[in-house]
Amino acid sequence: MVWFDANRVFAALGVVLIHSTTDFGGKPFEHATPGERFIPVFLRSIGEFSGSEMFFLFSLFLMALRVDRKMPRYRETISTQAQRLLVPFAFWVVFYAFFRLIKADAFNYSDYILDQLTVPSNWVGYFLLGKVQYHMHFLPTLFALFLFYPLMRGATRYPILGLTLFVTLGIMNNTQAFVWGLDLDPQIRDYVIRALKIFGYVGYGFAAFALYGLWKDGIPRGESRLLRRGGLYFAALAYVATIPFFAVAWETGNWGIRSGWDFYGHFLMPICVFLVFLGGQYLDWSPQWSKWAKYTFGVYLVHPAIIDLYDILLFKTGLYEHLSPAMIVVSRYAVALPCSFWFAVALSKISLLAWTIGLGPTPWAKRSVPG
Repeated sequence: MVWFDANRVFAALGVVLIHSTTDFGGKPFEHATPGERFIPVFLRSIGEFSGSEMFFLFSLFLMALRVDRKMPRYRETISTQAQRLLVPFAFWVVFYAFFRLIKADAFNYSDYILDQLTVPSNWVGYFLLGKVQYHMHFLPTLFALFLFYPLMRGATRYPILGLTLFVTLGIMNNTQAFVWGLDLDPQIRDYVIRALKIFGYVGYGFAAFALYGLWKDGIPRGESRLLRRGGLYFAALAYVATIPFFAVAWETGNWGIRSGWDFYGHFLMPICVFLVFLGGQYLDWSPQWSKWAKYTFGVYLVHPAIIDLYDILLFKTGLYEHLSPAMIVVSRYAVALPCSFWFAVALSKISLLAWTIGLGPTPWAKRSVPG
């Protein structure tokens, strides 16, 4: 499954690029001119050929493979996934809760972060929603999706159920828009929105289990080429659908709202890209893809810290004043991508910390082994 590992590496490249293409406030360089922000917005659009939804898709594909081969009991499966996902998640929640103080101190808003840390409801949001950092929503949401895997298994037998992703995304989009229009307490609204997202993202599970079913049944070499061509076409079409969203960002310096076909282009892109890699399963993939793929989970977890440290360097040295938005983005990505991989590799070699990126047992699990 080297083609699958290549897909995982591609997803990591895209996620780091996405988070490298904004200004210090997370916006598309709102104080720059449209001409100055063109390259950052364009690179963002390229990065979104991948993204966190891609991580959901191939994580659910692996779940389909595991439960099909081992047929474990539901309780055993969920317990295993809780150990694999939620234990590292708890570590990174605490890490990022306090790591943010470094950037906050550099940018003079440390009092705001310190006030957040003293509010118990914020900690509940950190652990239940992953609100401690912009990328941490992935792990609790993925675990919630795993709870629905018995429902998803039907798509392995009947792959046509994978098409229900269109339905679940559409319902999620429509209902979330309604909820945002209600006069709800912001904290309550966050939980309602996340619940709707989970129900909508179950469609990725149907799609992943359907794709696994097709792969398991065997796709001949000739049909794989057809699948790859179709995936490339639909990926290009999905990209075209997102152009209006990025045009708004380019013109105004603010992110717009994905509401129409730009919404579907973004959220269906992972399926299109996955089809490209699935259709390329017979290509002569290098074993290096598998070597680096095992670090992609770690890259996803650590790259925001690397980006923050680089931003602090730019800000403290005053370099950002002399760099164009394009140079900020390109240099940030050139630093964040290799450093994230190197950091993940370093963590994997430390036995007491490898478990934090899913590459080793927890220390207490080791101590529980006789001898």
